[in-house]
Amino acid sequence: MTEEIINERGRRKVREGVVVSSGMDKTVVVAITQRVRHPRYQRTVQRTKRLYVHDAEGQSRVGDTVRVMETRPISKLKRWRLVEVVERAR
Repeated sequence: MTEEIINERGRRKVREGVVVSSGMDKTVVVAITQRVRHPRYQRTVQRTKRLYVHDAEGQSRVGDTVRVMETRPISKLKRWRLVEVVERAR
């Protein structure tokens, strides 16, 4: 499903992360964690980014692993939309 959307939509960014908040209406907050090499100390550190994601159907819950795609600005902070729920929270 995701490959079809990517080809259809062009080269939009796709990220995978964990839902950390779902208290808003049609919006969830997804934490994207990436491991990067520190420039001076050469240690691997984790950087976390919180993305505001448009979830029109309200299908994701806190703890779910989801795939999101970049889209046009929907509101002041929302620039991503939910593509699919990869894994449900236990």
